[in-house]
This record gives sequence, structure tokens and C-alpha cells, in this order.
Amino acid sequence: MSEPIVRIAARGDGATASGRHAALAAPGDLLHDDGTVEPGPMHQLPPCRHFPECGGCQLQHVTDPAYRRYLVDRVTLALAQHQLETDLREPHLSPPGSRRRATLRAQRAGGGVLLGFNEERSHRIVDMRECHIVRPELFALVGPLRQLLTGMLGRKGAAEVRLTLCDQGVDIGLSGTNAEGLAAAEALTAFAERNRLARLSLDEGYGAEVRYEPVPATVTLSGVPVPLPVGAFLQATEDGEAALVAAVREAVAGGRRTVDLFAGVGTFALALDGQVHAAEAGRDAILALKAARSGIGAEHRDLYRRPLTADELGSFEAAVLDPPRAGAAEQVRELARSSLGKVAYVSCNPATFARDARVLVDGGYRLSWVQPVGQFRWSTHVELAAAFAR
Repeated sequence: MSEPIVRIAARGDGATASGRHAALAAPGDLLHDDGTVEPGPMHQLPPCRHFPECGGCQLQHVTDPAYRRYLVDRVTLALAQHQLETDLREPHLSPPGSRRRATLRAQRAGGGVLLGFNEERSHRIVDMRECHIVRPELFALVGPLRQLLTGMLGRKGAAEVRLTLCDQGVDIGLSGTNAEGLAAAEALTAFAERNRLARLSLDEGYGAEVRYEPVPATVTLSGVPVPLPVGAFLQATEDGEAALVAAVREAVAGGRRTVDLFAGVGTFALALDGQVHAAEAGRDAILALKAARSGIGAEHRDLYRRPLTADELGSFEAAVLDPPRAGAAEQVRELARSSLGKVAYVSCNPATFARDARVLVDGGYRLSWVQPVGQFRWSTHVELAAAFAR
């Protein structure tokens, strides 16, 4: 007896109503008794030759409507586990080829170097020969990087390559490599100049050291050039950032005094109206925000160890928080005890978001709406922005 696939499970498998799972299945497919899958109308031909081996994507085989439905389902199910419901808006999808940051793995193999994403649930590297998710400026450096790393990796060496597109071009961070001696240093500089890099840094086990940066690297956030610390967090795509910023501005509209918690380099702080106070644990990030705009109050503070208390929050009218994947349990408890009227919560993990949302709702807030955002095209990674109001 065949069963239809009715949804995509959290890790990307297709699932039937009875709970059977099938890899690489889309809603509308038929799962037969022998485990084979008959494609349906929401099943598409994956555009990349590396799919499904490459771990950069898990859902290239589903159409955009099916992918949007997956994003909504992930949020809906997470909320349901905490007995929460709200208005879920139409998801925003970043287009193919729009990722402005990526972390690749490199390893010597034979006489050359493998460079790409890891295979799904494996340490094996899929050697990248095409990519449909990263910006063309990043992919254009994959071939030259292979050649550079051939002379920098030992026989069993493995390295990490961080690529970020900033205002001046591509910022590359290398770790797990060696560049000893004058010849190696000159080779790095020549590579950076030849490929017109914005910056090249190297971490040989003692922290990142900038080897090339002709002018200070910046990233423009809400029209403001911000110094970009090495390894700083940025939203994955520019359009995804714009969607999240718009949602946050809507959620806290009318607030004359806003606190931005887990502020990073100011993605949201720089977009807000009125008086803004930003708190962030990363020293380099908060210094960059201070340098970008002197009018913003910027506080170096670990919000896990020392969250803003309900009394401290009482001097503000609204809050924005964008915590790491673990969520913000300690800070949320203080928010729930506070008198703040509005909260915008940006999350990259529906599960921890729903846990924290329950605390806010129990503290007297209403979850007004959630905006899912698919910045990591064709992946199981879900981002969102949500509005809470008393």
C-alpha cells in the first residue's frame, strides 16, 4: 500500500501521516511499500550536480511552495509544543546565489586540495565545482583558493576557509594553515592583490592575524558603514537582513527608547528610530558599533551571565533581541517581569524561540505574529522575526 508524503520533517526527510519517513521526498510524492518514492507535483529536479551529497543544501528537490510550507510548518510545530498559536506570515525566501558568507572546509587529497562543504552528516568534503547558494563573488575564489592552499596544507592537513562579502570586496579568513617564512608571506599578499580581496587573515592557532587589508573593511547596515571585525556575524543574505530589519521596525514601531539585546555590530540598532541602547558580549562587535555611530549607547555585556534586569529594562519602551541558537532564557525571564510594552524577537532556532515565547506569554505578552525567513536557501535552517506586545 502506498502512502502520500504530507510534510517535510525537521531534518528534511519526507513524512507520511502514519509517521513513515523517506529521504529526498517532497509533499505529494508517493511512498511505496518497498521504500521507493514516486515524485509528485512538488518534486523538482535539483539544480546542482553536488546534491544531495553536499551538506550545503538539503531541500533542492522541493519546489518553492513546498519549501515555504516547510518553513511555516517548522515554526507552527515548535509553537504547538508550547501550546502557542499566532498569525504566521508568508515566508520570505532569499533567491539562489545570494549568500554573502560561507564557511568551507579544505583538505589535501593526492596532489591537490578538496575544497567545499562537508557531506551531509559526515566529515567528508564534497569538492565544490558549482554552487547555487553563494554569491558569485565568493564562488569565483574557490578555484584560486585551491591553488593557494596546495602550498599551505600538509599531507594530512585540514583547513577552514571563511568567506564574507563586505563593502570593499571579499574578506577571507583561513585557519588550520601554515604560512612560515618570507616566501609564504609574499604568496599570501600576491594572492590577495591578484584577487582584489578586501582582507585576508590567517589563524595559525593563536587567533586571527590580518595579513592583508589595504583599507579598513566595512559592512553597510541601514546606510551606515560599520567596521567589520574579523569573524563577525552578519545575516546570511542582504535581502534576508532587509526582511528581518523591516519586521523588527514594525514590531517596535512607536518606541522612543529601545534596547537592542545581543546587538552584534548593529544590524538592528542602526535601523531603529529614537534613542537606542545596544548590549553585546563580543568586545570587537560593540567597539565597531560605537565607531559607526556615536549617538547609540553601546554596552559590552554578557547577557547570559548578566542579563538586563526587569528594573533596568524599565527605562525603555521596547526591546529587540537576536540571541544565538540557544535562545535567551535568562534574559527572557527578565523581560517577562518587566514593564516593556513591545518586544521584537529574531531567532535562528524555532525550538528555543518557542520555549522563550512561552515565558513571555506567561508574563503577560501577546505573540502578535511571526515572519519566517528562509535565508539559507534549500537548507533546513529556519530564521524568523516575531512581535510581542502587552
